[in-house]
Amino acid sequence: MKNEINNKKMTVINGGHFSDLEGFYNEVSELFMNDEDWKVGTLDGFDDILYRIDSDITWKNSQKSKEDLGFDLTKKFYENKIRIGKPFNVDLIQQKLGDLMNGKGQTLFEILVEIIESHQNIKLILD
Repeated sequence: MKNEINNKKMTVINGGHFSDLEGFYNEVSELFMNDEDWKVGTLDGFDDILYRIDSDITWKNSQKSKEDLGFDLTKKFYENKIRIGKPFNVDLIQQKLGDLMNGKGQTLFEILVEIIESHQNIKLILD
């Protein structure tokens, strides 16, 4: 097997720049959306922009982000969507909140990592 040198660009998401989901969206919008007139504002939107990037990602201060985007913020995230109701699928969100409360659900940090890792062309390094 031949070794190939990876000349791929590396983009750094800096967990020191944000402490909530909105801040994360602002960070990735600045990194990946400079030429666009819209900003990332949803998990699906974040997933969508990853199809267009040709870069690996290093998430600096990922432990801080893991705490910031952890259980408490995820619980508030789901509770807010349930309070808003439509257009959100309240039954599904209540199930996800229940899973979280029972220690089986994913935090926002884990969801974001899973979204990045689902893009096989992107290598994620948690730093």
